[in-house]
Amino acid sequence: MRRNKQEPSIKIISHRGASGHRPEHTLGSYELGARVGGDFIEIDLVATKDHRLVARHEPEIGGTTDVADHPEFADRRTTKVIDGEEHTGWFTEDFTLDELKTLRATERIPAIRPDNTAHDGEYEIPTLEEIIGLAERLTAELGRPIGIYPETKHPEYHVSVGLDLEPPLIEVLRAHGLAGPKPAVPVFLQSFEAESLKKLAETELPLVFLTGTEEHWQRHLTPEGLAEVATFAHAIGPNKDSIIGRDADGNLTEPTTLVDDAHAAGLLVHPYTFRSENHFLPADLRSGDDPTSYGGFAAEYELFFDAGVDGVFSDHSRHAFLAREIYMQEG
Repeated sequence: MRRNKQEPSIKIISHRGASGHRPEHTLGSYELGARVGGDFIEIDLVATKDHRLVARHEPEIGGTTDVADHPEFADRRTTKVIDGEEHTGWFTEDFTLDELKTLRATERIPAIRPDNTAHDGEYEIPTLEEIIGLAERLTAELGRPIGIYPETKHPEYHVSVGLDLEPPLIEVLRAHGLAGPKPAVPVFLQSFEAESLKKLAETELPLVFLTGTEEHWQRHLTPEGLAEVATFAHAIGPNKDSIIGRDADGNLTEPTTLVDDAHAAGLLVHPYTFRSENHFLPADLRSGDDPTSYGGFAAEYELFFDAGVDGVFSDHSRHAFLAREIYMQEG
């Protein structure tokens, strides 16, 4: 059954910015995502050697910057184990902020988003402070609040290298008036690790527990598990397949009870990640064989809106915004 359409309560979270149109986690991507309809700038935070917080999807930056083209950093290529997985490349914690600022961002998935490569080399790696400044400026310019939605990325790993993410995050938030019950712009804090969220509880900000689809996550998605999550978080950010899955042929199946169960536990639901290209869409919503072409993304959003989600992480904020507008206008 459809929700009351009187208020656009579904939040659009610009996933790594407008990452379907610009290299992810850049000020250009974040600004575009807000200007075309996003309500929140979603940020993955990792630490530098001098303990500054910057935005990258992973500590390893070989796939999202031009670091491999910098001979002065060739000897920093190494192999590390993060959360049980081996990664080879260059890692933010081996660079000072000044060194990282000499690099430029590149498109992470050029085969799927070839147009984004036209912007390779345009943008620096942004700091948390720079992103907050952007959100404040856009809030003033657009006349509507543009919030931030930071994630502590691999917090346990950062603890192991002596660069805990939570203390500098809390410090920066407080310095910008973003902690407490009435932050200057809206804020959600997210993590896949419950312990990280518990460390962030002192901010008095809404906390989002992220979950995946692997077996070890399933206990958190039962009514009993959700009741436990509600003791330390205000929302869940599940993989969207946990809400509407796919069958063996890649077609969408019927919704699960997860949204209703989470709401019953007092939790908001913000699933990830909505993407408009055929490569990512369910088989029954693809527009053809070209993986880079857009398919029936509006129909996918509508199904999740009908399921009752409270927000969506989207690489294509404009598409999410238009789908929400259409949905709100329909009977």
